[in-house]
Amino acid sequence: MNDWAPIAKEYDPLKAGSIDGTDEEPHDRAIWRAMLARYVPNKGVTGDPHLTLFVARLNLQTTEEKLKEVFSRYGDIRKIRLVRDLVTGFSKGYAFIEYKEERALLKAHRDANRLVIDQHEIFVDFELERTLKGWIPRRLGGGFGGKKESGQLRFGGRDRPFRKPINLPNMKNDFYGEGSAEKRNWSREGTRDWRTRDRDHERGRDKRWPERERSWAWGESERERDSKEERSRGRERKDRDRKDRDRDRSRERDTKKQREDDKHR
Repeated sequence: MNDWAPIAKEYDPLKAGSIDGTDEEPHDRAIWRAMLARYVPNKGVTGDPHLTLFVARLNLQTTEEKLKEVFSRYGDIRKIRLVRDLVTGFSKGYAFIEYKEERALLKAHRDANRLVIDQHEIFVDFELERTLKGWIPRRLGGGFGGKKESGQLRFGGRDRPFRKPINLPNMKNDFYGEGSAEKRNWSREGTRDWRTRDRDHERGRDKRWPERERSWAWGESERERDSKEERSRGRERKDRDRKDRDRDRSRERDTKKQREDDKHR
């Protein structure tokens, strides 16, 4: 823990695939690929790696002239290398920019990251291929890149640094009272009181449980009784209304018959 750092000092694919650098087993196949890869940096690359920036996430239409126009505002540029496909000649979306002075390198590293060039937000970091021991590029399962929050995540870089590991054994010892004597100054009386209090609470709960069951049963019977009475009152009301309608109809018939009799007389 004393030599822990959020940024990787030496590249290890297994650690880069862990959020805090403590994993012991790879969690995806790309880490296996990176661990089994035998990558050798390109020996044909010239220039000072400590004065070189790595620029990624470029628009495929961005040219060397556009990069020179943007990055020359931070200082004098010695060389720009836009990586292209050997067969098609199209840009692969990343480049290396070498400055003449360290001051210009640090300024571009600080200010150019997340800059928008040709409608693309770029990513800027120091060159790692020749400066970080054990470096494995992302195409082989390594790298520090990636903006998605799921899938092939890599840690230890500037965009997504390591999180400080949690010292689980010490926390467990303290949790179970196995730490220092100052943390375990519990008296036996306090322990007995705690146990007695829990035991009394359990007994009281056992006593209250039958009463609660009875109250619940009583509540259910009351609700059932109320619903039955409501249904019976509804039936009585319907019967009363039907009788009233029958009586009115009989009266109307009697009245009509009486009128007809009076006409025939």
